[in-house]
Amino acid sequence: MRALTWHGKRDVRVETVPDPRLEKPDDVIVRITSTGICGSDLHLYELLTPYLTPGDILGHEPMGVVEEVGTGVTAVAPGDRVVVPFNVSCGDCFMCDRGLHSQCETTQVHAHGKGASLFGYTKLYGQVPGGQAEYLRVPFGNTLPVKVEHGPPDERYVYLSDVLPTAWQAVDYAAVPPGGTVTVLGLGPIGDMAARVALHRGASEVIGVDLVPERLERARARGVTVLDAREHGKDLVTAIRDRTDGRGTDAVVDAVGMEAHGAPVAKAGHFLVGLLPGALAEKLMDRVGVDRLAALYTAVEAVRRGGTVSVVGVYGGMADPMPMMTMFDKQIQLRMGQANVHRWVREILPLLNDADPLGVQGFATHTLPLEEGPDAYRTFQAKEDGMVKTLLTP
Repeated sequence: MRALTWHGKRDVRVETVPDPRLEKPDDVIVRITSTGICGSDLHLYELLTPYLTPGDILGHEPMGVVEEVGTGVTAVAPGDRVVVPFNVSCGDCFMCDRGLHSQCETTQVHAHGKGASLFGYTKLYGQVPGGQAEYLRVPFGNTLPVKVEHGPPDERYVYLSDVLPTAWQAVDYAAVPPGGTVTVLGLGPIGDMAARVALHRGASEVIGVDLVPERLERARARGVTVLDAREHGKDLVTAIRDRTDGRGTDAVVDAVGMEAHGAPVAKAGHFLVGLLPGALAEKLMDRVGVDRLAALYTAVEAVRRGGTVSVVGVYGGMADPMPMMTMFDKQIQLRMGQANVHRWVREILPLLNDADPLGVQGFATHTLPLEEGPDAYRTFQAKEDGMVKTLLTP
């Protein structure tokens, strides 16, 4: 089959690799029809190279049609249309029973002290082959795939794999009170969708912050109050407080994570670590890694006293200096973590209808053949061509 594989820093290729096979009785093989490129994939493209092996298949946002099932699978059958959550979760362990599928005890990666395995996301998370490919082996066939109806275009459902549940959890964790206010830092795919979800769930005002004009315009068109980070600079927090009686918003969603702009020292550190030999770079990131924390610091300043900061952007540092005195003084609640996809599916699925209240159809700015995946990674990383969300079609 054809698959998009990692070969080094900013080096991904589409090449022919062996087809996946059934390995356990509850495995299924899915023929992929659409698969997204996620902002988290850029961390693999740029920053987390020490944890990858040349030839690793990337991608964790797939959907498609079941081609083959193991002898123990009864929940789906060949021909069924399914979405594959990015968490590799069993569905019936202690953590899954509590809606914490990203902490699944069956697939936790104990060698690295991490939670549930993820499709296509480094040896830190199990080194499971990903979904930017023609076919994907999916374990836990009776509990993991999300069965959806035939007929509507893929875009109605494909974001159930990651974008929708991640944005939904970010807003849920933000605990925005009825009629409350929320700032969303970063209007990439997750931040954009989180802003839409917050409005849908009753926020009176959503303030979206970014520095890419196309992203700001997309959010403005959906009713979001947008602030250009380039225009406001160091006065960004003041601008947010000015709109909220001087207090700050009830909640802030950090949808940026470790790729925040405005932190040149940490940025240089990330770049240099990426140039080191794999074993040495991995050791440094494991023990002394420091993130660019500009977005998180902004979140802490912009939230009102007694408010909540919800972190959905990915951080990877082991020695991040947190503004603990400010957080304690402001009595801030902080929630974060990988999305527990299955926890939110029942709430989201009814919204994926013809009315399309979250605007999922047309959410992708680019739909490209799998063979153009390397160019899409380059364009997305450079924030060029108005690219916000890309779907690849194997």
